[in-house]
Amino acid sequence: MRRLGRAVATLVAALVFCTAARALDVRALRVGRGEQVWYVTDHTLPMIAISASLPAGALYDPHGKAGLAAFTASLLDEGAGPLNASAFQLALSNRAIHLVVTPGRDFLTIQLVTLTDNAKDAFQLLGLALSKPRFDADAIARVRAQILSSLAEEDEDPPTVANKGLFHSFFHDQVYSHSISGDVAAIQTINAGELKGFATEHWVRGDLRIAVSGDVDAQTLATLLNSAFAKLPSRTPALPPWPADLGQPGITVLPLPAPQPAVAFALPGLLRKDHDYLTGVVANYILGGGGFASRLTNELREKRGLTYDVDTSLETYRRAGIMVGAFATKRESVKQAIEVMRTTVKNFAENGPTEAELTDAKTYLAGSFPLSFTSNVDIVNALNGFQQQGLSVDYVQKRNALIDAITLADVKRVAHRLYDTRAMTIVVAGSLEKSSAPRAVPAGARAARH
Repeated sequence: MRRLGRAVATLVAALVFCTAARALDVRALRVGRGEQVWYVTDHTLPMIAISASLPAGALYDPHGKAGLAAFTASLLDEGAGPLNASAFQLALSNRAIHLVVTPGRDFLTIQLVTLTDNAKDAFQLLGLALSKPRFDADAIARVRAQILSSLAEEDEDPPTVANKGLFHSFFHDQVYSHSISGDVAAIQTINAGELKGFATEHWVRGDLRIAVSGDVDAQTLATLLNSAFAKLPSRTPALPPWPADLGQPGITVLPLPAPQPAVAFALPGLLRKDHDYLTGVVANYILGGGGFASRLTNELREKRGLTYDVDTSLETYRRAGIMVGAFATKRESVKQAIEVMRTTVKNFAENGPTEAELTDAKTYLAGSFPLSFTSNVDIVNALNGFQQQGLSVDYVQKRNALIDAITLADVKRVAHRLYDTRAMTIVVAGSLEKSSAPRAVPAGARAARH
């Protein structure tokens, strides 16, 4: 009954929004060397939204300076040119300009939303922040304190500890092994010169991807974008080496006094350009990405009550693909839950989905896709995500047909390729013991391996 209700809801959504993706007229705009610009013109509301990604993600953090990219990004709106932090924030708020800076593993993403009447000022302020950041001592001290406080909180949160431990175990001190926010030791030592140097090297036009939607035409947009990005260097930062020997099969325990230990697990995934990627998306939805419709939810939650929520996803980065999953459970049921998870994944790898599961997955993935384009902000976020993945400007029109063409044989083949439990990396933040609370790990101590 739940599955029927989900399918009905998906079909209703598809009927309501079925023309959204098809009607979306995404166009490319040539502005400058190194930049990729997609835009959608929509004069319904007097506003413009932009999402811009610069090659300034955590994968560029130098050795021993984990978190430098994110630290630098956090200072983007902390003063520029003649404006200190307070003056810059006041300039934004007085014009109702919404600016959000989000550091990621591959890119630094900047979202800007403005009324059409204030667009000239909004884009000029963004250009000032990118080309003439101040990095004032008081702003650096304030942001550093905020980051250190956040890291301290993360160290007490089992799901975050498990996820950080998972990436460290999986990538072995190579690119992507550290968290985006970095670590305490590195954040404490990063200085103003390193922050300025990172911005100079990575806040650039080379490899810049920009998506725009709203009340703007091509000629006006070109002028606005030039005011924001034309002063940036046109160079493209070199990508770090490909990581090797991914994964650390087995269970690593990170002792934490948690009544509900968190479990994170991973397998080698797929790069976005892999011809099996979309089939992998369908397989992932059936196994663990489909909420109540997934195999793992059925086995761990519905049948056994071992967890409230379990989820898997295919993460694609510029230098690696990884399948990650996570759940939390009571201390006394950690071993059982891990065994059920492994068995479920193994069975799916060996036998694949049923025809009904495949139909439900394709119906949901196709029907929910247009919901990504219901506002200007949604549109630029989705399009910029496609740009980051290296997709073509016509992907919006092609995507659902590609999903529809996937067969049961395709999913069985890719499930067998992806879900080899012998290669699974598992990290537990908490304990595998049933009773006594685990002791905290002394500084420098090694995590337990099982």
